Amino acid sequence: MPIAAPLSSAIDLTTRLVAFDTTSHKSNRALIAFVESYLAGHGVTSHLVPTEDGEKASLFATVGPEGVAGIGLSGHTDVVPADPAAWTSDPFTVRQENGRLYGRGTADMKGFLACVLAMVPDFKRRKLKVPLHIVFSYDEEVGCTGVRPMIAELGDRLTKPRAVIVGEPTSMDVVDGHKGPVRWAVEITGRAAHSSMAHLGVNAISVAGRLIGELGAIEKELMALPPDTRYVPPYPTLQVTEITGGIASNIVPATCRFGFEVRAMPGLDVDGIEKRIVAFAEMECLPEMRRLAPEANIVIRQSNRVPPFAADTESEVVALALKLAGQNETRAVSYATEAGLFQGAKVPSVVCGPGDIAQAHTADEWIAISEIERCLAFLDRLADWAEG
Repeated sequence: MPIAAPLSSAIDLTTRLVAFDTTSHKSNRALIAFVESYLAGHGVTSHLVPTEDGEKASLFATVGPEGVAGIGLSGHTDVVPADPAAWTSDPFTVRQENGRLYGRGTADMKGFLACVLAMVPDFKRRKLKVPLHIVFSYDEEVGCTGVRPMIAELGDRLTKPRAVIVGEPTSMDVVDGHKGPVRWAVEITGRAAHSSMAHLGVNAISVAGRLIGELGAIEKELMALPPDTRYVPPYPTLQVTEITGGIASNIVPATCRFGFEVRAMPGLDVDGIEKRIVAFAEMECLPEMRRLAPEANIVIRQSNRVPPFAADTESEVVALALKLAGQNETRAVSYATEAGLFQGAKVPSVVCGPGDIAQAHTADEWIAISEIERCLAFLDRLADWAEG
């Protein structure tokens, strides 16, 4: 493959994609319209999976024989927020400097999307026997919510791939396992009272403290589990991530809300953790609260769950990715992707993409141009394989 032309195209496409502010709380439709138009210009038809309000959409397209199970190339179009004051330059205008492309989403993960799109003309020229599916989703950064409706249509309106390569930044290493974040929201209702008459109230913040203490005990138990040194840290993590409560310093607080998260490794009994904290609330906290305030309550609600990912030991796509990347060993990571969701839908998956996760979500986020070159070469070898 003559690298120069695809590389120039990939840099240009990265610049164009970054220019769309697709922060997760905003629409991604302008970016999707651009991708749809670009693909149509190369004779590729896109299928959209929009949200009910039409503000966002995922895109599925096939290069090669239609209706045939091929290899999916999966990536997300959304990015995390960028505070311009913390950046050296405009986060949504790519700056090329010292062999790097700076801009929000360059590493996570519009660089990968750009590589896939830059290779489309080459894919089209090939006589692919195994098609390559373009699988672009929304709202990965807020819990992989956008890819789920698209996965639900695989095998129905959309061709179900035989395997998926998720292009999350791995420095082009082949990743066959990752942790999965599970998040809960806790809402505690007590009873307000004048702080001088504290015995007449039920302090919701104090109850939150008891619950957080129990979570701390669970955290210590997780840290004491047999370590899996493929992960950093080598155990599941648990932390309280946010808390709010009270309205004034002289009022017993009637409400308190907090959130907590577990980053689960494959095989962890996450449901058991939830049952334990619910049981603690019901048996240790609520009876005492309700003796004074029958209306007192504790609601513990799971707000999002991204499954951990573990590829099958004999996975075809892991072996393929290792071959394409020229590597002999896989590794595991502690961040999450949509790979576990595809795996749960019986679509074997692997994670391999350009850029360093250490640059993701940071001010002055960047991707090395050399990483884009490596990704283009990987995709070129994938096309060779798909030609048979």
